[in-house]
Amino acid sequence: MESRRIRRVVILGGGTAGWMTAGALSHSFGAAVTVTLLESEEIGTVGVGEATIPTIHWFNSLVGLDEADFLRATKATFKLGIAFVDWRAPGHRYFHPFGHYGAALPGVAFHHRWLKAATNGLALPLGALSLAERLADENRFARPSGDARSILSSLGYAYHFDAGLYAAYLRRVSETRGVTRVEGRLNTVERHPDTGFVSALTTSRGERLEGDLFIDCSGFRALLIDDVVGEPFEDWSHWLPCDRAVAVPCARVAPTTPYTRSTARAAGWQWRIPLQHRIGNGYVYASDQCSDDAAIATLLANLDGEPLAEPRLLRFKAGMRRRPWRDNVVAIGLSSGFLEPLESTSIHLIQSGIAKLLTLFPDRDCDPALASRFNTTFARDMDGIKDFLILHYHATGREEPLWRHCRAMSLPDGLRERIAQYRRSGRLILDPDELFREASWLAVLDGQGIKAQGYNPLADAIDPAANRAQVQQIADVIARAVPTLPMHDAVLAQMIGTPS
Repeated sequence: MESRRIRRVVILGGGTAGWMTAGALSHSFGAAVTVTLLESEEIGTVGVGEATIPTIHWFNSLVGLDEADFLRATKATFKLGIAFVDWRAPGHRYFHPFGHYGAALPGVAFHHRWLKAATNGLALPLGALSLAERLADENRFARPSGDARSILSSLGYAYHFDAGLYAAYLRRVSETRGVTRVEGRLNTVERHPDTGFVSALTTSRGERLEGDLFIDCSGFRALLIDDVVGEPFEDWSHWLPCDRAVAVPCARVAPTTPYTRSTARAAGWQWRIPLQHRIGNGYVYASDQCSDDAAIATLLANLDGEPLAEPRLLRFKAGMRRRPWRDNVVAIGLSSGFLEPLESTSIHLIQSGIAKLLTLFPDRDCDPALASRFNTTFARDMDGIKDFLILHYHATGREEPLWRHCRAMSLPDGLRERIAQYRRSGRLILDPDELFREASWLAVLDGQGIKAQGYNPLADAIDPAANRAQVQQIADVIARAVPTLPMHDAVLAQMIGTPS
């Protein structure tokens, strides 16, 4: 058994995906597995994914990062959710908070209590029942509490950070744990004549990197999973038509807003991500609806402060590879597929791939059953996130051609059924391992104008007046708590040791 163990892992590509993978493998296996990473300084990385979701805590804990050190090294800020501006219609705004709505009460899921209270005359917007949203509105921040009796237990949070600095930080951590970085471009790939497994990579400088397992973190180029083993790409652009983005940082001119802002535009949407030292901005758009020059002009006209660099243009296509693990090659990051950053899932999908790889880590024969399990669960992740993103585009009252197309397009069966079920009964039908949970779906369904016409009959076991009073009481507790909690920038300054 010992002789069958994988001893050498070679990672092709650096950036966020490569160095997250290197950090996780080196921390998990120590000296038992050697990790070599090949990257070239001549090849740029996408590196604009600066917003995360709360699953980032799992990864940072896995590789042993200290939160204060991480915040300093990556110029990070805290994130309580995403504000969606003009998506439902121009002038409309809603918030997708991290954490939970209301509080855990006996009998039935809280949102059914809220829906029942509304039928009994309580005109309370959903946002009034989210501490995260109310804090975000006032640029305040607090960490979750482990005490279920505290309203702080309803909170969740993630980060905004500089993806380039994050990769560099993980590189430093990884190299101290024995990861070897090789500078250079990939030249040739050697494969075993009998199995077809990749056996070595040769660099443009002639260095030969032998391995038992190869991780493709080469981004959109997919140099191993596509060029070598030939796994096809499944195109989802008929559902997610945006295929380009232009990105530019700008100067900070105001206190930190502890949330990402996504503003719908005529041909797509614009992101705004506040960091300690700058604000990240980008316009994701459909190239058949908007020229590159027009996209750049729109972005530059909607910045908080002066641009700090030249606009950078990115081209992409939404979709995935159904089998990101083939033979002894595992694709992680953009090489496995791409979903636009509308819900900040890019870094999550990297760590999700890493988590699955660690759980299913093979011997040298790379058992096909392990690969099949990896591919099945990864595809389920991608399909679930895809449906969640499509919901944003489909449920809209905007009248520009892009939005009319998205409103009229055929939906995946599962998403169509989920929307119909929520409309009929207020039920959120989710699988146990889905990334986005009840609060996320509820925020977007309600925020984009899909209203429930009913609620779970279990709620009828609760006295209407008592239910109304309890729902209102939770909103009142949240309203009283918000002004007692600190401003975001004061919390951050205390964490990183600088004046607020």
